[in-house]
Amino acid sequence: MKFKLLSGLTLSSLLLAGGAVAHHSFTAEFDADKPIQLTGIVTKVEWTNPHVWIYLNVKDAATGEVTNWGAELGPPHGLQRNGWRRDTLQIGSEISVEGSMARNGSTRMNARSVTMTETGGRPGQTLDADSSQRGTSGE
Repeated sequence: MKFKLLSGLTLSSLLLAGGAVAHHSFTAEFDADKPIQLTGIVTKVEWTNPHVWIYLNVKDAATGEVTNWGAELGPPHGLQRNGWRRDTLQIGSEISVEGSMARNGSTRMNARSVTMTETGGRPGQTLDADSSQRGTSGE
C-alpha cells in the first residue's frame, strides 16, 4: 500500500516537473537584440500548448537556397484573443513573420507579428503573435 502511494506521488511529481520545464523564458532561448523578418511559405502549423509553432520555407534571395524556419508564437488561448483560429494559416500560404532570432543561431525565432500576403488586391492582414517577449524580464 505504501509502495503504491509513494509510486503515485513520484510519478505525479515527475509529470508536474516536466510541465514546468517545458515552458521557458524568452531570454533563455531568444535574443531581443537580434530582430529578424522572414517571408516564406507555410509548411506546418502546430497548434499546441504551451506555444503554437509555425514553420515556413524561406528562400535566400542571393543563393536561391530554401531553409525551413520555425517560429514560436504565444499560447493558443492568447492567439485566439488576438483574432487567430486554428485555420488562420493554411499550408502553402505566403506569410511574413517579424520577431527575434534564437540565441543558438538555429533557424528558429520568436514571432511578434505575422502578416498574411496580399490576396485579391486586399492588403494582407497582420496579427499579433502574442510573443513571450515582455519588456526586459523575459516572461
